[in-house]
Amino acid sequence: MEMLREVLVENLQDLLHAEMQLVQALPSMAEAANHPKLKEAFEKHLDQTEGHVDRLKRAFEALGEKPEPKPCKGMQGLIEEGKEVISENEEKEEFAADLALIAAAQKVEHYEISGYGTARCLARQIGERDVATLLSRTLGEEESADYLLTEISKPILQDATLEDENPTRAPAAKAKARKA
Repeated sequence: MEMLREVLVENLQDLLHAEMQLVQALPSMAEAANHPKLKEAFEKHLDQTEGHVDRLKRAFEALGEKPEPKPCKGMQGLIEEGKEVISENEEKEEFAADLALIAAAQKVEHYEISGYGTARCLARQIGERDVATLLSRTLGEEESADYLLTEISKPILQDATLEDENPTRAPAAKAKARKA
């Protein structure tokens, strides 16, 4: 059991660093979003992510451990990819830029869903029900965020399809370039 506990703590350290990185990255994602619902989703998820950090700290406390983050290279790579998506899509049409941003954000959500699912399973296996409950709550929020991103993408995809089918329609404004 001690070995499983160590694996759980290491996973929580990784998740803590991942969430701390996201707290820094989400404002840029919100700023880059063109669709109002996407911008709102990123802003809401920033608040949730701050709560995830607090919840992880409570999990460490319940385990009698210090909340020390362990560098999360996976999240670091996903955030770098997200920054590339933002810079590469600044001059593209708004719907294309938003869809690329959603794709990058969903990769982050899937990474987190995997991490929290594993940590929750470990907590249950070693009888840490309070920790498992905290992780379950965060896992549910990550799954909801992923679902919301999918739902937000639907009308954006619909608008993109309509624009492709009707070339006489005025092209969508270029993101950032025409906003200035």
